[in-house]
Amino acid sequence: MPKQPALAIYRNAANGIAANRIRKVLAAVSMTGKTEVLPKPDNAHQAKPSRLIKIDGSTVTIDHTAAQKAFGSPDEDFINGFLHQLVNVGSHGKTPDDKGTAFVASIVKGIEPQDQIEAMLASQMAAVHMATMTFARRLAHCETIPQQDSAERAFNKLTRTFAAQVEALKKYRTGGQQHVTVKHVTVNEGGQAIVGNVSHGGQGDGKK
Repeated sequence: MPKQPALAIYRNAANGIAANRIRKVLAAVSMTGKTEVLPKPDNAHQAKPSRLIKIDGSTVTIDHTAAQKAFGSPDEDFINGFLHQLVNVGSHGKTPDDKGTAFVASIVKGIEPQDQIEAMLASQMAAVHMATMTFARRLAHCETIPQQDSAERAFNKLTRTFAAQVEALKKYRTGGQQHVTVKHVTVNEGGQAIVGNVSHGGQGDGKK
């Protein structure tokens, strides 16, 4: 089957500007064998989300207003100490890591804590997640059986811990209340519907 002419690729373009752009790309490919990377659309008018914390070398800049809103606490002392802990979790070694810290902070922010308890629990969840991924990587690159067993045990403990943390956060937010929803109940004529725990007496059926 003959190849489709290059002109047909841009013949159905929505307007002349787009067609000219495609024509230039095809010409560049035919002459150099390289594909031209089109520039990204200008999104300068869109507001970018504010960074809670920025690290430039040894300088740490904190957006206290955004941090107080994201972490559910107006206490400046708590925010300072809390972000210091997030820097430690997101960094490897003694040098603060901007990207790692931003990632950990985004995890906590995404959980949307409403007070300091939820913020601390969210940060622990972030720390457990980071450790879980570390041992997942080690488990994938084990060379001996003892290494595999050690990494597997740690990985399993961390995943169970994370699941327990999710349940703890859910329980804290609901006040420990359990909600039971009955979707469908069928009651025959002359019968009664009972919703709740049903216990039977220990007198038996009266037979001796």
